[in-house]
Amino acid sequence: MIRTVNDAFLDLRNELRQAGVAGFQLEARELICHALDIPREQFYEKRGMLVFQRDDQRIERLLQQRLSGTPIQYITGQWEFYSLPLEVTRDTLIPRADTETLVEAAVEALDNRSRGRLLDLCCGSGCVGVAVLKNLSDGISGVLADKSNAALHVARKNLLRHYLSSRAYTVTVDALAPAPESLGRFNFITCNPPYIPTGDIAGLDKEVRQEPRMALDGGEDGLDFYRAIPRNFRAALAPGGTLAFEVGIGQCYSVMDILEREGYRNIRTKNDLCGIERVVMGSVE
Repeated sequence: MIRTVNDAFLDLRNELRQAGVAGFQLEARELICHALDIPREQFYEKRGMLVFQRDDQRIERLLQQRLSGTPIQYITGQWEFYSLPLEVTRDTLIPRADTETLVEAAVEALDNRSRGRLLDLCCGSGCVGVAVLKNLSDGISGVLADKSNAALHVARKNLLRHYLSSRAYTVTVDALAPAPESLGRFNFITCNPPYIPTGDIAGLDKEVRQEPRMALDGGEDGLDFYRAIPRNFRAALAPGGTLAFEVGIGQCYSVMDILEREGYRNIRTKNDLCGIERVVMGSVE
C-alpha cells in the first residue's frame, strides 16, 4: 500500500487521540517531522511525499516511545519557546508556555535600556535567558547560571544556536549559596526555580516525573529557593535592579511576603495568559 506523509500523519494523529494525548494534532506533526527529517515549516508542502517502509518503522518506534510516557520534547530533542526552537534533553526542564510570562517581564523592564546586564538563574536549557536576549538590543548582555553542568551544556548550545555567544556566557552557580562576587551586578535577574513541594513529586504526572528532580524539588513547602535567593543574590543587583521569580499556583503571596521581609521594594506580580499570578518581582534601591 502506497502511503504519503499526510496518510502517516492522519494515522498517527488518530492513535495519539485514542491514547488520550491532549495535543494529538501538534504532537503528530512534530513526530512526523522528526521521523522523516522534515523541517517544521515545510510540513504542509511535503504532505504528498511518499513514505517508505523504513520511514513507517521509525514512526512506529517514536509512537511507542510516546505511548510509553516519554515526553515528546525528549523524543524530538527540541521544543519551541517564545517562538524560538530550543534544544531540550533529559538534563533540563521542559520549557513551558507559563514561563514566557517571565520573559515578558524582563523584556518590558529592559527594553528601554541601551546597555544592561541580565542574570538567568536556575537557567536549565537557557530558554528564558536566550528568549530575553533575542528580544533586546545588543547592548544587553547576559549570564546563564545553573548548578547542573549537564544543563549548562544544553544552555551553551542554545546560545550558539541563536547567535548569542558573544553577548552571554554560562557559569556554574548554586542558587542556594551566596552569589559569587565574580558575577558582578545585574539590572535584572530572572529565576524559574524548583518549586514543587517534595511530598508532591510522587503524585505528579508520569511525564513530569521524568524531568530532572533537582529542577522540580523546592523543599518541604516548595519555597526553599524563594527564601534563599532574595538574600543570597541581593548584592548581585545593581541599584534599581529587579529580581523576578516564576511561581507556582498558590505561591504568589508567600513569595511576595518573603521579598518584603528581605527589604525589596515595588513588589508586584504579572499574570500569565490564563490570568494566574505567575511572576513575582521586587526591586532594590
